[in-house]
Amino acid sequence: MAARKRGPKSPQTISNQETSQPLPSPSSSLSTQDPLIEPSKLPQILSVSAIFFSGFFYLLFYHYEIESELKRSIVFNFFFSIFGFVFTIILIPVATKYLLRRNLFGYDINKKGTPQGAIKVPESLGIVVGIVFLVFTILFQYCNFTSDSKWLVQYNAGLASICFMTLLGFVDDVLDVPWRVKLLLPSIATLPLIMAYAGGTTIIIPKPLIPFVGLPDLDLGKMYHLYMFLLAVFCTNSINIHAGLNGLEAGQTAVISCAVLIHNIMQIGSSTDSEYKQTHAFSIYLIQPLLTTTLALLSFNWYPSSVFVGDTFTYFAGMALAVAGTLGHFSETLMIFFAPQILNFLTSVPQLFGFIDCPRHRLPRFDPQTGLLTGTKDGTLVNIFLRCFGRCSEKSLCLRLLAFQALCCIICFILRYILTGWYK
Repeated sequence: MAARKRGPKSPQTISNQETSQPLPSPSSSLSTQDPLIEPSKLPQILSVSAIFFSGFFYLLFYHYEIESELKRSIVFNFFFSIFGFVFTIILIPVATKYLLRRNLFGYDINKKGTPQGAIKVPESLGIVVGIVFLVFTILFQYCNFTSDSKWLVQYNAGLASICFMTLLGFVDDVLDVPWRVKLLLPSIATLPLIMAYAGGTTIIIPKPLIPFVGLPDLDLGKMYHLYMFLLAVFCTNSINIHAGLNGLEAGQTAVISCAVLIHNIMQIGSSTDSEYKQTHAFSIYLIQPLLTTTLALLSFNWYPSSVFVGDTFTYFAGMALAVAGTLGHFSETLMIFFAPQILNFLTSVPQLFGFIDCPRHRLPRFDPQTGLLTGTKDGTLVNIFLRCFGRCSEKSLCLRLLAFQALCCIICFILRYILTGWYK
């Protein structure tokens, strides 16, 4: 079987495939027996997940007084999400065999020069997460929404955008499209969401700005649809370029998803507006299955990674978060949760737009003798952390970046608490 050949990547393309290398030559082939992936890091993932969900359900059942019907829907969705977790765990080893047979694999650059750097790691496992997510969210829709529900159209539109983005991400993984086309992919996928959006387009003016604007709120009209469009494009591409380490793409998605769930349950518990509660419950219905399937993927993708997530996952995860934030009406808060991704994008702008030289892989330098990474001059958050805090292992660096992600989410909650009543 001929090896999969990739077209040359543009230097500006920075994605989670930074951790993989093209095959050495088009004539190389796989061995007759597919290598088995390493055992998953399931016990570690389950222990951390148990801590988070204990806090989440404490807020749901004890801290806030929430209607029993809404509680039942959230718990019902949670059990669907658990099934999604189990199916993802089961299907990933199955999918790796087919991906390896089709030569969809790469080599880990951050382990080059070591025995682990010569292992063929299957790519594009985000396709499994995307499919399982869509199947169980659709099944939940069938069991939870009535045919005349006003949320059904927007729910289906959101799922259509997520499905579209998953498909386009897999196409990118297989065809390795140019970076300019990558920017257009989220633009195409967000169309079903924008066309079906029937929610409000009015924004509340921050209280300090009301004297200058003269109005307490402002109807943006079609401009709000443009904002939704730009939000989806940013979320998908920002996760795609904040990458390059085992577990970083799935890890940041999991951290943001946890923050979104906590935010939603806090807003439901503190509000008396039934429609406002439903918008946040709508977000929970999407984020719970996203989190559980992502955790299942992370149990294989955590250091040392036995699978690569591919552009399929980063595009899928970014679109799912954008849909949940848009239809849940908390896009401002979502942007604060994305603070590390915003910082990574801003520091990457000179290279992404060609003002300074941009190499194909903007990864740190790996020393096979010590197993440590050294930061380069490239403008990524990965390299900035190494330049500021010194050399460290890939696992330690990923943990630092995820801790920073969690810290930004905590700061967001603190800001919301401090500014409530003064800012809005």
